[in-house]
Amino acid sequence: MSTPQGFELDVCDCDSIHEEVVAEVREKMPDDDVLMDLADAFKLFSDSTRVKILYALKTHEMCVCDISVLLGMTKSSVSHQLRILKQSNLVRNRKVGRVVYYALADEHVETIFSACMEHILE
Repeated sequence: MSTPQGFELDVCDCDSIHEEVVAEVREKMPDDDVLMDLADAFKLFSDSTRVKILYALKTHEMCVCDISVLLGMTKSSVSHQLRILKQSNLVRNRKVGRVVYYALADEHVETIFSACMEHILE
């Protein structure tokens, strides 16, 4: 069978079930709620504006004004995206006087982002 892109699609043509493999994977499979949360986390990376913000914050802690200038967006639009990222625990903020600085929430976010970027660039 061939796909529209011209790649061959390998299809399993057997009728036997590898019961021990299925049982092992079933035992390790997280609950549906956990997998739904994982899917929702990946959805956050599906917006190019949020990805640009995450990339910027991977490089340096920044305030809304700086991110707005960098991306050529309004402060309101950037703030909206930062609010989504913060509610999802992907970014954190700290206030210094009247300025609020944003950064990636922790090393896990940087690891996920870096691993995806490395995979894309291969």
